This record gives sequence, structure tokens and C-alpha cells, in this order.
Amino acid sequence: MTNQKRAKFTIDQFVQILSGEYKKWNAPVITMMSNMGATPFEVLISTLLSLRTRDEVTAKASKRLFAQANTPEMMLELSEETIKKLIYPVGFYPTKSKRIIDISNLLVNDYQSIVPAEIDELVKFPGVGRKTANLVLVEGYHKEAVCVDTHVHRISNRVGFVNTKNPDQTEMVLRKKLPRKYWISYNEILVAFGQTLCRPISPICTQCPVEFICPKKGVTTSR
Repeated sequence: MTNQKRAKFTIDQFVQILSGEYKKWNAPVITMMSNMGATPFEVLISTLLSLRTRDEVTAKASKRLFAQANTPEMMLELSEETIKKLIYPVGFYPTKSKRIIDISNLLVNDYQSIVPAEIDELVKFPGVGRKTANLVLVEGYHKEAVCVDTHVHRISNRVGFVNTKNPDQTEMVLRKKLPRKYWISYNEILVAFGQTLCRPISPICTQCPVEFICPKKGVTTSR
């Protein structure tokens, strides 16, 4: 075990081990919806709802909303007040209801109701940053993209694969260092890993399948 703990970290071993383990854990809500056939529009709106919101809340709110409207045109038939009630209690639901209407208007008026499949276009939409844009590409269009949320940023630094200060920096470094074969799956794997074992505070290292190659950078307490 001592020798194992001193094993050198490699991204291939790290991803390959977690690829065999993470399906035992709950998939991130957007991945789950994508696997169930969600459209790019549904992925975009669900990702917007998921910001600062627990997955179980996002899943229920998305289901209620899409039961009433799952296209930009249908969404514009709903009032802002109705959308608020459908998505409550997601975080910042009043702001998100307005953004849903604004995004739907843009899609109908400027994009022929088709969610663009380019990051530079997606980030023009209100409330859509690079994380959301990349996730739409990965889960909505199954295109290679590097989606960096708080879990991906934290874990990539914790294992020493990157040394960055924020998710945007992490994305740029991963685009250079992460083999393209992992681009689509990396977010899904690390989000599930981060929600289950590699938590922000006191990660559960005793149950971690990659503990023997992890330098645990920045970890002060663990279980």
C-alpha cells in the first residue's frame, strides 16, 4: 500500500479508473437528461436552471417546465409569472424566468429556433457563460468540448493536473493538456466523482479508487 500511495499521477490512469467506477454513482442531472433524449434547447434551459441549484431540484423543475413548453415558441406562450411558478424553487428563479424568455426570443428571432452549436454564439445569450456553453455542446450536441464547473476545477487542481485559480483558467489549460478522447466524458465523470467522494470539504479518501495516485493538493482534512 505504501508503494501504491507513492505512485505517480497520470491522467490516463486517473480517467480510466474513474470511468470504470463513476457509473455506480448518480449521473449529473444534465447528463441524465441528455441520456434520456433531451434536445439542445432542453439541455440549454436545464443547464441555466441548474446554476446554484441542487440536481434533484433542477430535475423536478425541468420536468414541470418542459411538460408545458419544450421549444422556444412554446416557451414564449407562457407568461414570466407562469415560468416562475413552474421552476420554483431553483436558485434565483425570478432572474432565470426572465432569461428563459429572453433566450427564447433570441432563438426565435435570430437563430431560426435552433440552439447554436458554437461557443462564441452561445455565450451571447443572457446568463450563458463558458461552462454552460461547453455543456450544451457536450450534452446537447455530443461535440468535443471542455466543460469546467466547480467540481472539474477543484479536482483537476487537487490531483495536480492543473495549477489554476478559476474555472476559466482551468478550461484553457485542460484544452492544451487533456487528451481529446476525454473531452466529452471528463465533466460527467468528475461531477459524479465530486458529488460522491471528492467533495470540497473533507473528501472521502478512504473510499476513493484513485487515492493511491492523488497528491491531495490543498486537502487539509479527509475521511
